[in-house]
Amino acid sequence: MSLAMVPLGRTGTTVSELAFGTWRFGRRNDDGEVEVGRDRAHELLDAYAAAGGNFIDTADMYGDGASETYIGDWLGERDREDFVVASKIFWPTREDANGRGLNRKHLRRQMDRILDRLGTDYVDLLYIHRWDDETPVEEFMRTLDGFVRDGKVNYLGTSTLEPNAWKVVKANELADKRGYEPFKVAQPRYNAANREIEGNYLDMCADYDIGVVPWSPLAGGFLTGKYARDERPPADSRAANDQRFADSYLTPSNFDALEQVEEVAEAVGASPAQVSLAWLMHHPQVTAPIVGARTVDQLGENVAAADIDLTPDQFERISVAKRRVSG
Repeated sequence: MSLAMVPLGRTGTTVSELAFGTWRFGRRNDDGEVEVGRDRAHELLDAYAAAGGNFIDTADMYGDGASETYIGDWLGERDREDFVVASKIFWPTREDANGRGLNRKHLRRQMDRILDRLGTDYVDLLYIHRWDDETPVEEFMRTLDGFVRDGKVNYLGTSTLEPNAWKVVKANELADKRGYEPFKVAQPRYNAANREIEGNYLDMCADYDIGVVPWSPLAGGFLTGKYARDERPPADSRAANDQRFADSYLTPSNFDALEQVEEVAEAVGASPAQVSLAWLMHHPQVTAPIVGARTVDQLGENVAAADIDLTPDQFERISVAKRRVSG
């Protein structure tokens, strides 16, 4: 099985239908242990590439830069042109007032550090990791455009925590007026349980031909099937140890969606996680969901979602389950 290639919005570049997220690379858990070290990271990247994957997602703050370093070491032994590498800038990297956000000083500093850690002259896609209301749009769009003109970046994207369609439109309209590079890819949170981008945000992406590369495709583990309605969450689960997560996901309407996912999973002989990924991969407005993994086996299970064929009825059953309740 090899992952299929799909268009990345209107960039003209093609990427694998599943992106590989590396937020666990170099990340330390609450006990101070590294979740995925260098050797394991390279095993995971090897397995992803062997499955036909070419779309690697990272950020300047993942593992305090270790994620990019691990990827750079791995790319150094391969043909850089075989891979589409995305990174992000926004979150604090220094204690001083200018060590965060999208101000020109921070963007330029971090761009150079990203390229240095990745051991490359350019990144294919640079996202703003979040919106910065304290920096004028004109300033950060001009700075980002400079990266494209200098050959440090091929395309620009925007990663969001909450839908902000009008802000993306404002930035792209300004870019069109000034002759700057616009945002051509969006990375919102989207999954079968969390539908907050449906409507204006997805419609905006379709109207502007913006590729949609969702993060959290399994709703932080909610869609893996480990939770059940009216039952206490497993003691070692995220919901049992994170009240905010429990309040957000352990809701009646989310369980309506999960139960449809589980019924479809039983019908097609797959896991709920695989069906949740397949639902996104069948979605006409989605380019490539971002999957992560701690082990090669976990990654293999995620990649196997590409082999699942959902019927139109199965796709719609999952779609309508949450929409029916939320309106």
